[in-house]
Amino acid sequence: MKVLVIGPGGREHAIVRGLLADPYVHEVHAAPGNAGIAALVPTHQLNANDPEEVTALARKLDVDLVVVGPEAPLVAGVSDRLREAGFPVFGPSREAAALEGSKAFAKQVMAGAGVPTAMAKVASNIGEAAEALDTFGAPYVVKDDGLAAGKGVVVTNDREEALAHAQSCFEAGGEVVIEEFLDGPEVSLFVLSDGRTVVPLAPAQDFKRIHDEDEGPNTGGMGAYSPLSWAPEGLVDEVISRVAQPTIDEMAHRGTPFVGVLYCGLALTSRGLRVIEFNARFGDPETQAVLARLRTPLGGLLMAAAKGQLASVETLRWTPETAVAVVLAAANYPDTPRTNDRIRGIKKANALDGVHVLHAGTALDEEGKLVSAGGRVLAVVGLGEDLVEARERAYDGMALIQLEGGQYRQDIAAKAAWGKVELPQQNASRQAASRSAASSTAEETR
Repeated sequence: MKVLVIGPGGREHAIVRGLLADPYVHEVHAAPGNAGIAALVPTHQLNANDPEEVTALARKLDVDLVVVGPEAPLVAGVSDRLREAGFPVFGPSREAAALEGSKAFAKQVMAGAGVPTAMAKVASNIGEAAEALDTFGAPYVVKDDGLAAGKGVVVTNDREEALAHAQSCFEAGGEVVIEEFLDGPEVSLFVLSDGRTVVPLAPAQDFKRIHDEDEGPNTGGMGAYSPLSWAPEGLVDEVISRVAQPTIDEMAHRGTPFVGVLYCGLALTSRGLRVIEFNARFGDPETQAVLARLRTPLGGLLMAAAKGQLASVETLRWTPETAVAVVLAAANYPDTPRTNDRIRGIKKANALDGVHVLHAGTALDEEGKLVSAGGRVLAVVGLGEDLVEARERAYDGMALIQLEGGQYRQDIAAKAAWGKVELPQQNASRQAASRSAASSTAEETR
């Protein structure tokens, strides 16, 4: 099959790499891509958020499948226009993508589906925000209701900082969702959906803060690893039965079937499993780690989802290795990232055993030299027999790459590698109460 991948980042580079490993995929194109993607497949410059431009390119290339990577084209209706034109598409419709495009909508869906999540209030002015903050108390969790590229969330003990973030969202014309704080480690699980059937990928964990020990502001993600040796037994089955399948069923019931990948951002709290957020696409940088281990042909999986045929997919195959992805970010990220800085050493990193580099914010300058072109510049992925070896390989690769002002975390997957991930204690009665109260914890108050 011939596949067109829409998007410019590291997630799309990982998807392109996975598609090229599929023996049934004979040709891959990307739009707009980046310098790393362009070294692998033909790229096409366009406005990825313009449904007509994307559809025209799909027609010109006569592709068999379109994979929409980022959230913005989904919310802009790119998938809808492609489907109207007769193309199989991996990516939800505009209405279904509202699961990510509006956190308030996602809360409504979770309430309807009985999905366990944090209690929340939606605020449209500073008075409502202040009241909600006082209801839940510190730590304060304030989320921009709309798309924010993973950086629209503030978690703080400082009430004034929380109010300031809410005010900035109001001034931009939006609303905020204010939630109770969820304790416990976080887990990301991608679930493929064809609108009815769901197929889970391997769980991962990512690291949102810019600095080690989870210090500093939130980012789009500074690293990830998969699988999770410390995850409770039966976690994936629980997520499917309590979160993913009920959500997909609810979306179908609403007349907006969800076709694509449902990103379940989860917290394993002292009260049991809770959903932090949904995304309507592959998460970045978890995708870089998860797809590095997938051995089932990716193109066939995505096509099965696009055509409503996931029920016929065989059990997924995975390499027994562990994957760690470490992100290199530009100077001044996540505030105002500096661009056009030279990047060196990628060939050396790629030459290491068990290491590959995935580009995100990269481009070629007028002299054909590789330069930074975004906040998160690239990710170094290490594969190893265990988490310790995978980390060593990823960081060995990162040590060979030079970017002036570049910054990366030194502690990606460190706690897990040394067995220091702590799960909150739950007694049996509390766990049972948590399960029976799923619908009440999925409330959304306005």
